[in-house]
Amino acid sequence: MLMGVLRRLLVGAMLALVLTSCQSVGEIFGGGADAMDWELFRGDESLSGYTRRSLPERPTLKWSHKSGVRTISSPVVQGGTAYWCDVKGVVRGVSLQGEPTFEFDLGTPVEATPLLHDSMLYIGTIEGRLTALSLSQRDTLWSYGTEGQISASPNRVQFDGRDAIVFGSYDNYLYCVDQLSGEFLNRFVSGYYINGAVAVKDKYALFGGCDAWLRVIDCEQGVMTDSLQMTGYIPSSAALADEFAYVGDYTGNIYEIELKEGRIVGQRVVIEADDGGEYVSVPAVSPTTIYVLTSDKYLHAIDRRSGERKWKYLLKGTVGESSPVVADDAVVVCTRTGVVSVLDAESGELRWEYDAGEQIVASPAIVKDHFYILTSRGTLLCFGEDKK
Repeated sequence: MLMGVLRRLLVGAMLALVLTSCQSVGEIFGGGADAMDWELFRGDESLSGYTRRSLPERPTLKWSHKSGVRTISSPVVQGGTAYWCDVKGVVRGVSLQGEPTFEFDLGTPVEATPLLHDSMLYIGTIEGRLTALSLSQRDTLWSYGTEGQISASPNRVQFDGRDAIVFGSYDNYLYCVDQLSGEFLNRFVSGYYINGAVAVKDKYALFGGCDAWLRVIDCEQGVMTDSLQMTGYIPSSAALADEFAYVGDYTGNIYEIELKEGRIVGQRVVIEADDGGEYVSVPAVSPTTIYVLTSDKYLHAIDRRSGERKWKYLLKGTVGESSPVVADDAVVVCTRTGVVSVLDAESGELRWEYDAGEQIVASPAIVKDHFYILTSRGTLLCFGEDKK
């Protein structure tokens, strides 16, 4: 009897450990460790655009905040407060209740989405500086200058016991600088300007360029470990999941690239160039499916194992740079025209739709029970559960 009791206690402890581990993975995969955080424009360093958080079953517009200033940035979120920077260089913060909580003028034009971490915003500017802005001190702590504009969100990478910020510039370099001090660590020259955000796994960064090359960089050493030439130039970022990267070229080909310790060990085309339209956004990748938005107004769902199309959905209006996000069993996708759609991730059926009445180029941000959409006119929309 005693052995039976001990056995039940042991099984219970193991089950509790498994559940705790699964919960931790679910919280961290997409959007940060806290359910009210969405720290990068694609949710996490992999740029996967995937989170296990669920969308509201009956979304309703809780509030909107109009800044009246054009923006290209996507929102990032910490503790439910959304932050973004407009094209004039004004950083804004709006709480989950729709109240303005933060404003800071960088005094220089900005297109890039900020990186948010440990109450710090890391923001690239058109004049070519990466600036670290403290939310608590409401001031810049350091600024690192390059010789070209910075158009995309920076990312985080860890190596040699250090936390670093990695970002590309139009001066053709990929930079790594110390997260706390802004101290230069190393850089890699790509031979062409770097327009998109880099995806990060372990100490490796992966990015494509207008020269049609996909490159894998060891951030610790500042050297390229592998590369692959695509059919056409690569207009946007890659998305990482497990040991695979998903990236498209402008001709319409979408590739699955298998990676191992910084090396490309396999590849296949999952969407052919003549099977869709031109490709300009970042794929969203769930454990089973790739979601790709193409210029022919379709959102495609591709099975990751078989490479076969599960479904495609014709969206309303012209598509653009806004990239889809997967939240548990649903996909959120925005058109440049301003239509926000929520589709069933498995079947592709339309669950909900909203016309913002303004253009959208930013990607959605997902937090617990809410999601944010930022329009090109600088209007932040917060959607939550309809309690009626």
